[in-house]
Amino acid sequence: LNKRGDSSMACHSSHYTHLLRVKTQNEEFSVRPPLPVSEPICLCSQVHLLRTAGDEVTITVRYLREVPSFLKLPLGSPGLDHSRVSSPLFDSGLHLNGNGSNTAPSLPSPSANEPKYEKRWLDAVCLPLLMARVSRYKAGTDKLRSNCFEVFALNGTVTNILQFCTAAESIDWLQAISTNINDLTQENIKMLNSSCSSEDQIIHMGWTCETPDGSTTCRSSVFRFLALRGPYFYIFKTPPVRSLLRQKACSIPAHSSNCFYCPQIGAPDWGQAETTYNLYEVLFKVHKLWMAEDCWLQARLYLGLEHSPEQQDSSESLCFSILVGHGQSHTFRVELATDLAIWEKSFQRAVFLEVQRVRSKSYMCSSQGTVLSFTIDFGSGFSCSDVASTTVLWRYKFSQLKGSSDDGKTRVKLLFKNAESNQIEMKELEFANLTAVLHCIHSFIAAKVASMDPHFMCSQSFPGQYVNS
Repeated sequence: LNKRGDSSMACHSSHYTHLLRVKTQNEEFSVRPPLPVSEPICLCSQVHLLRTAGDEVTITVRYLREVPSFLKLPLGSPGLDHSRVSSPLFDSGLHLNGNGSNTAPSLPSPSANEPKYEKRWLDAVCLPLLMARVSRYKAGTDKLRSNCFEVFALNGTVTNILQFCTAAESIDWLQAISTNINDLTQENIKMLNSSCSSEDQIIHMGWTCETPDGSTTCRSSVFRFLALRGPYFYIFKTPPVRSLLRQKACSIPAHSSNCFYCPQIGAPDWGQAETTYNLYEVLFKVHKLWMAEDCWLQARLYLGLEHSPEQQDSSESLCFSILVGHGQSHTFRVELATDLAIWEKSFQRAVFLEVQRVRSKSYMCSSQGTVLSFTIDFGSGFSCSDVASTTVLWRYKFSQLKGSSDDGKTRVKLLFKNAESNQIEMKELEFANLTAVLHCIHSFIAAKVASMDPHFMCSQSFPGQYVNS
């Protein structure tokens, strides 16, 4: 043992079952830890001897058979009084295994047939990942933490901050946990859809972080649970699970091994949404991605291993917006680019299914003082009729729409190409909620284009009545 120049030495452990014998060039002494063993042991006199000893120190450790009885070791331990209960050693990860398989080296004992000790995993915290969320950001801010994240469970359990040595290790764990959360979500969606009608099918749901709109607002970022179900897009403060099951889930201790539960969502739970929008009247928009010239850097940016200068503060590339009626919008941030891709694909699918379901949508409007009904039909295109006489004034296919312009408030000009004269004809209309109408037009045209794309149709599992011939 090479000597160090420390002026003092202390020893702290949960249990001591050995006698420590130290032999120097000048003398020999023994150290027997006093009880209680949970307190630090100061070895002042022994330290003085070690400091004044020669260059070599010999340490001999001898097993003491009488110590386990004082420590209340588990049943079957060497020298144990079997009437005593298990000790903290048994609860700290060292367990007895009588068959001797997959065990760590046992403590020295005279009999080879005595039980051996083995190491087992001991949960520091157990979190159910169903409807859980992860975050790499400091609470309430857009500031990224370096190489760390937190995991929040639905039952209120939290891991606190998990710190990793490298960004690669952090992103590996983040992706692994996020993948498990998404897989559990999809399994839960399948179970819920099995008991719902075709009009109330859930396409996707999960956690995001809603960021403030614009730089002038003082509102901080907050987590929101989003869902695409049937004809609506839902925004929740918390997942819409039944309150009874939520209370039951929250009552599960963090250290309990029974930390897996399956929250149920009933029809009344969907009414708890903070905001609800019609899917065909919203517009999904992915924020512009910052791309590097280096393809390897692009890959690292996609995986989250690096961040561009533009992303350091707000992580702009991992955000999407939901544009709704009257010029309003919501901006949401996700943790990984894979999450962003899932939400984009889910919105495309949800809007397509909803347009196929409703087939047509009509809005009241006016033109030159006349009250009209403007209809968007998936099969025939656009038409406008007089409300009083129900007479169809004009009709155009989707392919005949060549452009449009609006004043951003109520009026829009639609430019159609006449099939016979090839001339552009302008139709000016005025709507109470112009933004919703424009988004609906976009949804129907996008669904029409998607129905003509064999790759899109083959990649989806649509019901038979939704397949366009």
